[in-house]
Amino acid sequence: MAKLLYQGHGSFRLTSNKGQIVYFDPFIGDGYDKPADLILVTHDHFDHNNVEICAKKPNCRIITHVEALAGGKHNRFEVGGIKIEAVEAANKNHSPNECVGYIIEIDNGKIYASGDTSKTKSMETFADLHLDYAIFPGDGFYNMGLVEAAECATLINARHNIIIHIGRDGAPFDRSKA
Repeated sequence: MAKLLYQGHGSFRLTSNKGQIVYFDPFIGDGYDKPADLILVTHDHFDHNNVEICAKKPNCRIITHVEALAGGKHNRFEVGGIKIEAVEAANKNHSPNECVGYIIEIDNGKIYASGDTSKTKSMETFADLHLDYAIFPGDGFYNMGLVEAAECATLINARHNIIIHIGRDGAPFDRSKA
């Protein structure tokens, strides 16, 4: 299974067994110095789309919600053996045509990265995917709160659940607060 590192706010990094680097919703802080093979962006808010902060390999692929929703559907991609499927994301501040979540298959593991969302109808099918990790927001402002995140975790039934995006100030990860 790939190594998962929380980058702070709504961002994390995956490192595959082959050394491939995937950044998810880059924002601020340190830790974006490893050249990326792939960058996934869920929506066009400043605290989720700072791709400039990331070191990139010359052939780095950047997939945003625009490409993920091209043609009016949730698209699938494959980059260096990493499979990515865009999935529904929406909340009171984001319509379904402005954002996505991603299901990422890497090193025989499956990760659901929800992005800024509330509970969606498509989550009802995710238990069938036998996800290893589900990553949810939890601040309750531009996305689900902690109670709703717990409900979604129960519905999705991933082996492990992680809450991120829990502060409203957009600060990077602070170990002293963990």
